[in-house]
Amino acid sequence: MSTQPRNIDIEERHVEKKSDSSLVASTFIKYAAYIVIIFGVLYFLVRYVFPML
Repeated sequence: MSTQPRNIDIEERHVEKKSDSSLVASTFIKYAAYIVIIFGVLYFLVRYVFPML
């Protein structure tokens, strides 16, 4: 066996998590629109459909 030191190159990687603020904003707007539509449908049901029953 040889006693020579091995030459090992170690590659360092630094991973940074980047948050895209425009993606966050568009997702918030999308889900806010879903909530507004759901409450609009519920309001319509309570205001106009349920009194007819």
